Amino acid sequence: MSIDLEKVDQRHQSMEKTREKPWLAKFLAKLNDIGTVSDKEKIFFTQNLQVMIRSGLPLDRSLKTLAEQVSNKKFKKIIADLAASTEKGLAFTDSLSKYEQVFGHLFISMVQAGEISGKLEDVLKQIYLQIKKAHELKSRIIGAMIYPVIVITAMVLIGIGMMIFVVPKITAIFVEMKAELPLPTKVLIGISNFILNNGLLTGLAAILFIGLIIYTIKNEKTKYYYHYLFLKTPILGGIVKKINIAKFARTLSSLLKTDISLVKSFEITAQILGNSLYRRSLLSSLNELKEGVGLTQVLQKYPNLYPPVIIQMVAAGEETGRVDEILTDLADFHEDEIDQIMKTLPTVIEPVLLLLLGVGVGAMAVAIIMPMYSLTEHIS
Repeated sequence: MSIDLEKVDQRHQSMEKTREKPWLAKFLAKLNDIGTVSDKEKIFFTQNLQVMIRSGLPLDRSLKTLAEQVSNKKFKKIIADLAASTEKGLAFTDSLSKYEQVFGHLFISMVQAGEISGKLEDVLKQIYLQIKKAHELKSRIIGAMIYPVIVITAMVLIGIGMMIFVVPKITAIFVEMKAELPLPTKVLIGISNFILNNGLLTGLAAILFIGLIIYTIKNEKTKYYYHYLFLKTPILGGIVKKINIAKFARTLSSLLKTDISLVKSFEITAQILGNSLYRRSLLSSLNELKEGVGLTQVLQKYPNLYPPVIIQMVAAGEETGRVDEILTDLADFHEDEIDQIMKTLPTVIEPVLLLLLGVGVGAMAVAIIMPMYSLTEHIS
């Protein structure tokens, strides 16, 4: 059953107006909502709401029941408000739009399509699968990055500790004996003295440097170049591509299964993708899609982002009218690949980290040992 596109556009415009708030209101709403509801809680909410509606329970009663079962006080309050709004006759989409920072634009758009098409139960099932798969993907990535982050942090802290507590005691001997110091030792002593004499300045500079990196990564004008660099980096580039293709395929498939138009699905999917190059590839294709250009032709314009196998499978899906199913298969395949990569990633990174650690320790050892030979020769 197809949906009325005019009604979708009207609802979308209504949601856009709801989101048009003064910057202070937006900021306060963001502080109030973001990070208060976990993915697991949204998975529980969506899955149980779908089951209750399938069982024939009215929407408002289902929401009231869920509000009683949720332990998160913030989420409980939100669900109770959704129940009260729907009980008064307000559309579920309009009720959810007040909490877009919690549920997200994708969630609300899919619910909107489900309400208009009369297939809310099926849409909720798709939303449940979407959130679940996205959460699993995020968990795999975070799990794989924990080990290298801990090791790198430990290396940095140990290095700082050596510079503050160990190096000054050892190098003090060389300074007192007025020995001729080699360049590596002079550099080591200089760094150690700078940290000791300018501890506050060093800490502030480190914080400012980290802050600058974070700012440039998040800034719309500069993060594009970071994302381009990530895609061109060996090993990392392949992982980034697989993650974005998996998100693209999973999200677009979920949206198409809820009868949302391809143009609108591209627009929503672009907001989900983390890499700026992938996001721009979708947004720049909207006009072509509106003119009737096929999905395959659009993706062919970006061979560096979408490999030939992806384009061929999408083309097969368009020929058979099974694009949503093909995209689901693509998402499953890439998510399985990412899972395998993330399981082996610590094993691949470990030798690199050990090599860096060895180089750092070796350089420090050489800087300390070299003057000892000079002193031994001088004494003898």
